[in-house]
Amino acid sequence: MRIDVRDYVDLQRYPIDQVGTAAYAELVAAMRSQLAGDGCAVVRSFIRTDRIGELVAEADRVASKGHCSFNETNVYFTQDKPELPESHPLRRFYERSNAFVPADNFGPESILRAVYEWPPFVAFVKAALNEDKFFRYADPLADVIINVVEEGNGFPWHFDTNNYTVTLAIQNGEEGGEFEYSPNLRSSDDEHYSAVGDVLDGDEGSVKTLCLEAGDLQLFKGRYSLHRVKPVSGQKKRYVGIFSFVEEPGMVGSPERTRQLYGRVLPIHLERADVRADELID
Repeated sequence: MRIDVRDYVDLQRYPIDQVGTAAYAELVAAMRSQLAGDGCAVVRSFIRTDRIGELVAEADRVASKGHCSFNETNVYFTQDKPELPESHPLRRFYERSNAFVPADNFGPESILRAVYEWPPFVAFVKAALNEDKFFRYADPLADVIINVVEEGNGFPWHFDTNNYTVTLAIQNGEEGGEFEYSPNLRSSDDEHYSAVGDVLDGDEGSVKTLCLEAGDLQLFKGRYSLHRVKPVSGQKKRYVGIFSFVEEPGMVGSPERTRQLYGRVLPIHLERADVRADELID
């Protein structure tokens, strides 16, 4: 079945297929303004409310295929620095659990994939982010995925290693799962470790809380904004679709990182890295 994205995106409110119109220009300007303000922009009910059930059903069908990984990490995803005081942010490690449904579970019948590959959507996100170098990720396991969060899990405080994320809320848990962030807490030339430590110690003075609802599209610049997802409670899973874009065409993930996130690699990952499967370190 061929998916027509125009049946799912609320184009009456958000005419992202009408480049050159005043309405399109106003929408892009509003997104850029939000991003300039605190690195976060949200399009509420981007997906029509009467079609959310279909997205949830899609997520339900593939949720069991998610790969779970568990590790301890600091907010920077770096190694420990024993020479620093134990209270330093670089030395504070938190349990982190991930469950991602790989991209090869989303074929031609997938609503998520249809949105991700729809040219007006790609052009709109590029314009909103004001990015010159902007391409869909070529990784067949990671271009469009779903993050599944079950009871007791969330994401601890962290900075992203990439410049931005593009996500679509599909379903919230029964309780919890709020997105919290401290905008622009660090900069390219100053880590502001003291301010980071304050947030980790529980100071909420700089923290904003965002409650996303099913169908909301979020663009977030998390490289410089500390953020987390509070733990989810209840039997209902939290589903978030993740659309991956990169700065160079043809990019794929490293074999090590790919296997960590998705539990396996494909020939393209090995070929690009020029390694054999038996050379990967567990």
